[in-house]
Amino acid sequence: MTVVGITGPTGAGKTTVLNVLRDMGGAVADCDVLYHELLRRDVSMQNELKARFGGGIFDENGGLRRKALGAIVFGDQSALEDLNAVTHRHIVAELERLIAQAGAEGRPAIALDAVALLESGAGRLCDVTIAVTASKEVRVGRIMAREGISEEYARSRADAQKPDAWFEARCTYTLRNDGTQAELEAGARKLLTQILDKEDI
Repeated sequence: MTVVGITGPTGAGKTTVLNVLRDMGGAVADCDVLYHELLRRDVSMQNELKARFGGGIFDENGGLRRKALGAIVFGDQSALEDLNAVTHRHIVAELERLIAQAGAEGRPAIALDAVALLESGAGRLCDVTIAVTASKEVRVGRIMAREGISEEYARSRADAQKPDAWFEARCTYTLRNDGTQAELEAGARKLLTQILDKEDI
């Protein structure tokens, strides 16, 4: 089984690539979804966060008070690094479990979907990594259409992320997505087929 890491900035088209792999019989692990699940059910992670940031970051029902946590880590690089160290470690452990599960199910591949794939340590779990990139103007338009937000807010979201070149320099392959969804789907299917067949690319 092949572990494929898929990363890139918001609005570039990662979801389309993930859906192609799903259609090919692969499993998908969404790290953002995992993070929110772990916040709800992983008592060990919750206790580590409380020990570092105080019990006040969770409400009486055990839900994370995002604004309270944000107020602590915003502008405090050390606190942010501590937060990432805790959450990334638990996410990587859960990814290892999901990879083993996908292998036991006989899946041809599992994709790890994460904007912070390379920074979190999850990249070391991957056999190959794919950067899905697109020009900033294209991404801004997609984010606006997808989320119904203003151009100013969409642009601030895009500006806050690392540039395409950062992802492209650190991944095994790049899928450029400045065209149509159909073109990306065709390119993704061709690349993923070659990866799964272990062809020279």
